[in-house]
Amino acid sequence: MNRAERIVVVGTGVAALRAAERLRELGFCGEIMMIGAERHWPYHRPALCKQLLVGGVPSDVRLAAYGVLDVVWRLGTTVRALNPKRRVVELPGGEEVRYDGLVIATGVEAKRLAGIPHGDPRVTVMRTLPDALALQRGIATGRGPVVVIGGGFTGCEIASSMRELNREVTVVARSAPLLGAALGQELGKRLTDVHRSRGVDVAFGATVQHWSSQVDGLGVYLSTGKVINASCVVVAAGSVPCVSWLRGSGLVLEDGVLCDPGCHVIGAEDVVAAGDVARWPNLRFDTTPRRVEHWINAVEMGRAAAENLLAGKQDARPFTPVPRFWSEQHGLRIQAAGIPKLGTDTVMLSPPVGGHRGVTGHVREGRLMGVVGVNNPAAVLAWTKELEKQAPATKPTQNVDVRRRQKQ
Repeated sequence: MNRAERIVVVGTGVAALRAAERLRELGFCGEIMMIGAERHWPYHRPALCKQLLVGGVPSDVRLAAYGVLDVVWRLGTTVRALNPKRRVVELPGGEEVRYDGLVIATGVEAKRLAGIPHGDPRVTVMRTLPDALALQRGIATGRGPVVVIGGGFTGCEIASSMRELNREVTVVARSAPLLGAALGQELGKRLTDVHRSRGVDVAFGATVQHWSSQVDGLGVYLSTGKVINASCVVVAAGSVPCVSWLRGSGLVLEDGVLCDPGCHVIGAEDVVAAGDVARWPNLRFDTTPRRVEHWINAVEMGRAAAENLLAGKQDARPFTPVPRFWSEQHGLRIQAAGIPKLGTDTVMLSPPVGGHRGVTGHVREGRLMGVVGVNNPAAVLAWTKELEKQAPATKPTQNVDVRRRQKQ
């Protein structure tokens, strides 16, 4: 594309910020406009559940820009719609912004479960900086128990932070063990034991049957018969892609924005997507389009999407990362690489020379799909390199029919 044109980036998270930086690094000298619903400068979302809750301030989670961005900021602005044929995004009040290239990086939003009194000030979801600040206030105004609905990474990290603050906390999770789907049953059981040993009450298979507003808290009635008078409730029950503004655009929006291997959005020209909202086939592993909701992936995909937008669809390079992610809970650092959930079996992999602990390998048909380690960065790094060797990033010899696979 012509480098003296306008590129619009919808979203102001880390994928959007790194995409804008990469555009400038590659010499794009046209206008870059960044439009985002949040009023805050891009910030470090993983730090919300840990650093901010245990005493941090908003400036602690602010992201640094690696270079001079020279962009037009439209913070606090919700994009209403996309018209790819006319190459415009529609803003409130009927305003239209024309683009020559578009980066979709709107991420995900917290899932809101039916039946939960979201209007009660003692109930908060956990996704944004305002969410974390609201939880901070809720914790400060009451000393009662905290209920966390959801046993995923966010729920577990919040529970860990609550115990660090010496607060009583109950995690209500759909299935046992904690994080079993993401990390495997064996490690999930170990982590569940760690949470319980640190004072976290875990209610597996429980649902909230009734809520009651009380002067000193919120009554939470579980299906197990337990009643908790909570000072605050945190809903961490997953997320959904932010794609409502794309309805009617002609794009494929089933579980995110469908892209080809090079991040280009199916159904539009000169449009790429990056980060949690993008669903694309990582040809390092297979040809099934998936979303990857991890911080490092958002960073790398933002940069790759920017590169491929400038290169054009025909010359784009497939984005084939080895996803990596981490979580800190009760002083344990959990690190993973690859896509562990694709494995059908697990094996214990030997530690590197001089090491003392191995890592868990997730295997499918004899092929290593992912690795997970706890407090063992050297072993995880060594096996990540092995994973890269076993699943090399190669350009496909034929086009991938992502439309045919959209419902997989």
